[in-house]
Amino acid sequence: MPLAVKDHSWEQTDSLVYISVPLKGVKAGKAGIVCTEDYLKVNFPPFIFEVFLYAPIDDSKSHAKIGNGVIIFTLYKKEEAFWERLNTTKLDKETMQSIREKSILKLQEKAQEEAKGKAVKKRENEKYALDVMMKIEESERKRIEDIKEAERKKASEELEKWKEQKRTEDEERKQEIFEERKQIENDRRRTQEKNKTNSTKSRTALPRGERTDNIFTKKVEEEALPAPRSAGSIQIQFTPRVFPTAIRESRIAEEEEWLHKQAEARRALNVVDSELDDLKEEEKNPEWLKEKGNKLFALGNYLAAINAYSLAIRLNSKIPGLYLNRSACHLKLRNLHKTIEDCSKALELLTPPVPDNSSSRIKAHLRRGTAFCELELYVEGLLDYEAALKIDPSNIYVQDDAEKIRKIIQGSASESA
Repeated sequence: MPLAVKDHSWEQTDSLVYISVPLKGVKAGKAGIVCTEDYLKVNFPPFIFEVFLYAPIDDSKSHAKIGNGVIIFTLYKKEEAFWERLNTTKLDKETMQSIREKSILKLQEKAQEEAKGKAVKKRENEKYALDVMMKIEESERKRIEDIKEAERKKASEELEKWKEQKRTEDEERKQEIFEERKQIENDRRRTQEKNKTNSTKSRTALPRGERTDNIFTKKVEEEALPAPRSAGSIQIQFTPRVFPTAIRESRIAEEEEWLHKQAEARRALNVVDSELDDLKEEEKNPEWLKEKGNKLFALGNYLAAINAYSLAIRLNSKIPGLYLNRSACHLKLRNLHKTIEDCSKALELLTPPVPDNSSSRIKAHLRRGTAFCELELYVEGLLDYEAALKIDPSNIYVQDDAEKIRKIIQGSASESA
């Protein structure tokens, strides 16, 4: 049977009532407090303290503080007046029981309303975060599309300019060929006329009965004509090269090994995105992309760093450092849910837990814990901070942060009570 506490003290002003209840060993979170406009109850097994108040109070403003084995209530009166006593003496047992039941029911309804309000607020925060993230991603997508469009336009203009230059050169070359052919034809005609004249003179110089056509004359005429040019084309084949260096300067064995590894990685990842075809060779290396993301992060360009890490993850999704670095970018941009997802994925890959990956596991727990606390999920955040302390118990900074989170949780429990 609970023990009723009688040795309490109280003071009052025109608008306030202060009640001090000594309870040995009382702690925040262990004492059950019920406070309505006409009833006050503290349940701390095996002790119980209850008061049927002399006049109504404003239970929405009233509050309690717990510390050093004492509970101090600050109650706001609905009407400013001095009370003759703290307890009312006009109630029978049935009325008191009815007041108790109504107070408990009212407290439950209040708790349900607060829970609903927190749920609505949480959904609104999540919706707001999602909207902001979508706007940022849409803005970044539009910026990238504009850059691509500008590059395409520039390439098209350069291509048209090259085609126009090529047409001009072709026309000039055709004109030169035409002039050369015309010159050759004129030379051929002059040669034929000259040979014909010489042949006529030779026949005229011979006696009438001895005139005859000389076969050597015909041969000379034929040899005087230039031979026509033979048409044809030259086929040139180049050795296919993936690397930009010349084959005499390259190391074929190392290049073939690198290409073989890249092919195996792509087959394992089943990368079929056509966008990857536009990338350079170094941009298809996850480690190169990771270093690129680190440089962008150091410059404060978190969106570009996220793009670099995301592309590296598409190429190789088994590197925990990529998720861990991307979570830091999301935390900077307050993409809290994505921070939690990346940290969780990094912790999945950081197995088994060994001393070599302890630093990465601590970072993943602390960033995920920070994201939980930013979302007001302090209990989940405290669990991650405690997990980090298990890995490195001597870290005083993590200890201080964990203690602050505990105080926030205890303060929230007291205020809700």
